[in-house]
Amino acid sequence: MANRHRGEIDAELDGRTYRLCLTLGALAELETSFGDDDMLALASRFERGSLSARDAIRIIGAGLRGAGNDVSDAQVEAMRTDGGAAGFVAIVAGLLQATFAGGDEQAAAGRDTTRGASLGDKGAGAGASAPAPFPGRT
Repeated sequence: MANRHRGEIDAELDGRTYRLCLTLGALAELETSFGDDDMLALASRFERGSLSARDAIRIIGAGLRGAGNDVSDAQVEAMRTDGGAAGFVAIVAGLLQATFAGGDEQAAAGRDTTRGASLGDKGAGAGASAPAPFPGRT
């Protein structure tokens, strides 16, 4: 089981459960990939809430590699998940939430952010409330 206090999430890709974690090395990989100077610039990029398919591939790939999986971005490009594009967005949102906001909010809510969430999503269903996926978002 993923430890959100360590920034880990579990996500189902191609019918298999993978652990993802944005370690310092994975964050450095993303800084280089996105051309950002530091982690604050990287966090600000994610906080804006816009996400391209290429961004999702890079973030998921870095998270997989950060957790010790030997998976290339080319392999991530070919993967499938429940919910299609929205499923990938939910994985990215859950991973960024675990990385930048810590695990307390998600653990307390008992919410699985790898399914059904979207960037900036305020809840999943009638009356549901969940923390924003990025620091500073409300």
